[in-house]
Amino acid sequence: MAEDEAHEVVTGEGYAVGNIDALGSGGGFRKIRPALNVQSFGINAIVMPATFAGRRHYHYEQEETYFIHQGHAELELGDGSVHRLGPGGIARIDAATVRRIRNVGDDDLIYVAVGAKEGYVENDGHLLPSEETG
Repeated sequence: MAEDEAHEVVTGEGYAVGNIDALGSGGGFRKIRPALNVQSFGINAIVMPATFAGRRHYHYEQEETYFIHQGHAELELGDGSVHRLGPGGIARIDAATVRRIRNVGDDDLIYVAVGAKEGYVENDGHLLPSEETG
């Protein structure tokens, strides 16, 4: 059983674990995909200092989902709507939808962005025989 939390990226056969603090410091992107060798989708953690606003952008193909880990975000969308999200907040955005994220809190905003195209694989989880119940 592990006694210490993983901080640096550790890899083994079929897995990788770590902490976003090992991927950078200060504001900006923490590139999770290359650090953990993720192959099937894009994933980054983004750290935004207080009052920072990202640029308006969209994608050609990849849908994105955001998860707010820490802080408070304002999500401005292409239709003019604005939504505020706090810790635990989630948003899914079509590729072509213009979006902008702004930190509206007094501390760092940390969120995870996951992007993919045609990605969901239905019913792909399987229990080991030792985990099945009668």
